[in-house]
Amino acid sequence: MMMRRNFLLIGSVFFFMFLGYAQETIHDEYTSQFIEINGYKINVETKGKGNPVVFIAGGPGDSHDYLQGNFGKYYKDAQMVFFDGLGRGLSDNAKNTSEYSIDGDVEILEGIRKALKLKTWSLVGHSYGTVVAQAYVLKYPEAINRVVLINGFHSGLMWQANCDSYNQYAKTHFPEQWKKVDSLRSLGYVSSDPVFSKAYGSFPVKYVYYHNTKLKQPMPEKVQRSWNSEVYYSIVGRDADFHVTGSMGEIDFRKKLKSVKAPTLVIAGRYDGVSTPEYAIQYKHFMPQAQFEMFEESGHNPYLEEPEKFFPLLESFLGLAKK
Repeated sequence: MMMRRNFLLIGSVFFFMFLGYAQETIHDEYTSQFIEINGYKINVETKGKGNPVVFIAGGPGDSHDYLQGNFGKYYKDAQMVFFDGLGRGLSDNAKNTSEYSIDGDVEILEGIRKALKLKTWSLVGHSYGTVVAQAYVLKYPEAINRVVLINGFHSGLMWQANCDSYNQYAKTHFPEQWKKVDSLRSLGYVSSDPVFSKAYGSFPVKYVYYHNTKLKQPMPEKVQRSWNSEVYYSIVGRDADFHVTGSMGEIDFRKKLKSVKAPTLVIAGRYDGVSTPEYAIQYKHFMPQAQFEMFEESGHNPYLEEPEKFFPLLESFLGLAKK
């Protein structure tokens, strides 16, 4: 359900000022290049030199655009790498939807590293992007400098808890709308059915994705494709908002997280209705070597809601120049 309802697209935002932090108009500073990986053209946009950092978008199904809008400015301090996964943004679609998977996203990521001839890099994952980041770190530990997990998930169990939490919230706070959803469910409709998807996607996002609902993600003027529902339902399952299946349902990093040697920063939001605090704080147990930071005034996007705390923390952890 993460970026499922496409709240990233609420208007095109070029300049955003909040608590003294500016979101720069940065998208035009980057140029697409297409790297062929496993027979597909993958859109990669990179700028800057030294200490490469790759950003992994949420969804699954989101393009790189919102991450570039928030973090693209750091090309002045290090090499920033943004990309669109298979079936996302400007990248090719898969010939068969079964090719959309967590493992597939990990191999796309490794293909990009090799194509750019980077010995090591740091990973920053947001939401679903943290799932890919953790899977990648566990498979390719020698390629990692540092890891940042922003409002993420350690297992399919945690993702299921997200769905259960959201549905309980929607049912209790918006009973009028939930009545329609419940009616469609009783007729056999599932998440991926367009009629059901439209009804389910109509719930307000307050206290779910955003604590401050006036905020918007900085997006480019022209967005060709910021979301692909085929990717989402392939990875999370055809009834993804109620029953997590697909490769997401099978994932579980909990036993292995203690083995991660790379310095790791785990970030959570107190009002996150997606990566809920009940489960987010479990990283303290499963990954005790990581630095854990709870953002007390944020939902699912602390870089927007508490930038005065978030960016200095990120800059310090990744060794970026203070803005």
